[in-house]
Amino acid sequence: MKNKVSSVLMVMCLLIGCNEHKKTVDATVETAQAERPNIILLMADDQGWGDMGYNDHPHLMTPNLDAMVANGAEFTRFYAASSVCSPTRASVMTGRHPERFGICYANCGHLKKEEITLAEMVKEQGYTTGHFGKWHLGTLTKDIRDANRGGVPGNEKHYAPPSEHGFDVSFVTESKVPTWDPMVTPPKTSEDVNERLTEGKPFGTYYWTGLGEIASENLEGDDSRVIMDRAIPFIEQAVNKQQPFLSIIWFHTPHLPVLAGEEYTEKYAGLSEDQKHYYGVLTALDDQIGRLRSKLRELGIADNTLLFYTSDNGPEGDSPSGRTQGLTNGLKGRKRSLYEGGVRVPGIMEWPAKIKGGSKVNTPCFTSDYFPTIANILNIDIAKYKRPYDGIDILPFVLDTEKNRDQEMAFAIQQQAALIKGKYKIYSADAGDSFELYNIDEDPGETKDIAKTNTEKLNAMSASWKSWKKSQEKSAKGEDY
Repeated sequence: MKNKVSSVLMVMCLLIGCNEHKKTVDATVETAQAERPNIILLMADDQGWGDMGYNDHPHLMTPNLDAMVANGAEFTRFYAASSVCSPTRASVMTGRHPERFGICYANCGHLKKEEITLAEMVKEQGYTTGHFGKWHLGTLTKDIRDANRGGVPGNEKHYAPPSEHGFDVSFVTESKVPTWDPMVTPPKTSEDVNERLTEGKPFGTYYWTGLGEIASENLEGDDSRVIMDRAIPFIEQAVNKQQPFLSIIWFHTPHLPVLAGEEYTEKYAGLSEDQKHYYGVLTALDDQIGRLRSKLRELGIADNTLLFYTSDNGPEGDSPSGRTQGLTNGLKGRKRSLYEGGVRVPGIMEWPAKIKGGSKVNTPCFTSDYFPTIANILNIDIAKYKRPYDGIDILPFVLDTEKNRDQEMAFAIQQQAALIKGKYKIYSADAGDSFELYNIDEDPGETKDIAKTNTEKLNAMSASWKSWKKSQEKSAKGEDY
């Protein structure tokens, strides 16, 4: 009897031990997953600082982006690293100023093989990677005429598809497409439609799904939905494989040509035709943000998924007119300008497992910060890459454990230059020969140049920009590799 009791007790102990071991294993898995959040980077194209419901827009409805803010962190001073598309996208991908590796403007240069991308970095941690929407970091074909540069003789040197930069899956265009029926030339009233194109005929820019593979199905209707229709299956597949993922989703909206479907123009009855279409495409984009967030909850991964949302630069046009209805909320300048209206853009960060809903970040941050922030979350020391980085980890600002940013944010594009340090900003229209100085906290509209009364601050910041410029020029010579 004693032997039987001992045997039973032994089995019970073993079972308890197994259960405890299972709990330990489960806890270890949960910890590992928590240290490897899923990452989604969302970006609009030419969306102004004021083009958000939560920024008190008089008409625009963005309930899902507003919900992201309520459930995450809103950046009150978030900046694109450049005032045009390609350079800003390059900063996101590398954490470095785009002129360090030759992306000087839209359709200028390409993402070099020597650069280490976000996708390549996270793959070190076992992530699967996908890119969806606008690429604009190089051409996607050497064989046929595509978009601005692809397939054009002599432009093979700019061939740089996502597959060569760490992405396992992609569904991308080289550059812009219409916001409705993206493969079809829209009416000229949509604006920025080449005079040589014929309404209803091919637009001349393709969606590429791989090397030499052009998408041919499910390309009708709202372009933001077309993109999300590819991003969500990628996410579902990653979840099914229990693999952390990086998904970069770069919308074309609201870049010209701007055209919304009737479902969305009807939401803005009573406004002008141009406003109906501009606001309509942004609300259509917002619907896809809602669809994505709902899917994350459905899959049970919302808490441990880190989402960023921003725009690549300020709104198009000299003013809100025609199909370029974007607002800066009184900020000076628009797209192509390094004044606030050209580079201050919406910034949202949502990560329910870590970030308290309704948080506000007043510290200046910008798109070059994504790379080092993600690196630190994944415990990757980017010092091993042995090159200068322009961004820093911004999670401490989001979690309110730090408030002051020591590292300046430097900008340069064509003849313009700028540098931000806390509440102060310098701006130059002559490539850094002379600078204006503004107190952005007191004067966000940059109406009062205080350079003459603050020469010490002006000189210190000018010297910082010139020092940074020397580093950037050294990088441009290939000395980082």
